[in-house]
Amino acid sequence: MTLLPGTPAPNFDHLLAMSDDRGTFEHALFAEPRSAHGYCTDDVARVLVVAAREPKPSAAVRGLAVRSVTFLQAALDPQGRCRNRMNVKGLWEDSASLADCWGRSIWGMGTAAAHSDDEWVRSSSAAFLERAMQRRSPWLKATAFAALGAAELLSVSPDNDAAHALVLDAAHRLTRSKGSAGWPWPEARLTYANATLSEAMIAAGIALDRPSLMNRGMDLLDWLLDRESREGHLSVTPVGGRGPDDHGPGFDQQPIEVSALADACARAEAMESDDRWVNGVVSAANWFLGDNDRSVVMWDPTSGGAFDGLEEGGANLNQGTESTLALLSTLQHARSIMCGVR
Repeated sequence: MTLLPGTPAPNFDHLLAMSDDRGTFEHALFAEPRSAHGYCTDDVARVLVVAAREPKPSAAVRGLAVRSVTFLQAALDPQGRCRNRMNVKGLWEDSASLADCWGRSIWGMGTAAAHSDDEWVRSSSAAFLERAMQRRSPWLKATAFAALGAAELLSVSPDNDAAHALVLDAAHRLTRSKGSAGWPWPEARLTYANATLSEAMIAAGIALDRPSLMNRGMDLLDWLLDRESREGHLSVTPVGGRGPDDHGPGFDQQPIEVSALADACARAEAMESDDRWVNGVVSAANWFLGDNDRSVVMWDPTSGGAFDGLEEGGANLNQGTESTLALLSTLQHARSIMCGVR
C-alpha cells in the first residue's frame, strides 16, 4: 500500500491559528476558533505530544510546546489530579479528576520529557510527572494514556521508579480482561481512540521487557485493524461505538480513531518491521485524503485543518483542535515511516 498522491507534510498553521497566549481553543466554526467555548486539557496535552516530537520544530511550534506545558502545570492539582475545562477568561470550570485529561497530560508530559529539544520543557515535564504519576485512574482508557507517557519517560530515564510502577500497574489493568475467541478486545464494545489500548500494551511490554505483553498488544492491534477496515480502506468505529454484532460502515467517524490506529501502528513498526503496521499508517493518512467510506477529503489544504467527522452525507466541515491534531499526528507517522524523518 502506498500513500495517495498529494499527501501533505504536517502543517501547524491551523493549530497555531486555534491558539493564543494561554492555550489552544477546543472548537471551531469552519476554520475560525470558537474562543467562547474555551480550552480543554485533553487537547492541550495532545498539542504537546505533536509539538514535542516534531523534528526541527519552528519557533512557533516550540512556543506551542512551552504554552502547553504551562497550561498543563496549571491544570494539575496538589493531589496529582487534573482539571479539564478552562474558559476564555482563564478560569477553571470543573473539578480535578483522574479521567482522560489526567492520562493524556501524563502522555503529553512524558512525550515532552523524552523528545523535546527545549531544556525547560523537558525538565518542567519531568517535574510534573513525579506528582501526577503517583495517582491511579479507575478508567481503562485514562490508564492507557498514562502508560504511554510513563513508557516514554522510561525510554530516557529507565530507573524512574514512579514511571515503572505506573506502567506495571497499567499492564495488569490492561490484560485483566481476555475477551473471548470471537471478541478478544478487553472492552465489551469499541468506543473511542480504541487502538490506544493496543499501543499501551506494546509500550508497556517494551518498557517492562515483557515480549508476551508486547505481542498481545500487536495481536489485538492486528484484530482491530481488520475490524476497522472495509474494502481496502479504514472504516473506523463511529461515535456510537461498535459491538460484536455491529457491522459497518457506521457514522459519525472521528479522526481521533484514525490517528490512534496510526499511533499504535507506528509504535508496532518501530519494534517489528512488518507490512501490516506500515499499511496501517498509510491507510490512516489516506483516510484523510479521501480513501474512506464516502470518498471525501477530510482536511482543508487552505487552512491545514482537519474536518471534525465523516458523516453519512459527507464531512463535518468544522475544523476543531482534536481533528487537526489527529491529522498532524498521522502525517508525522507517515513521514517518519515512508521518508525516515523522525
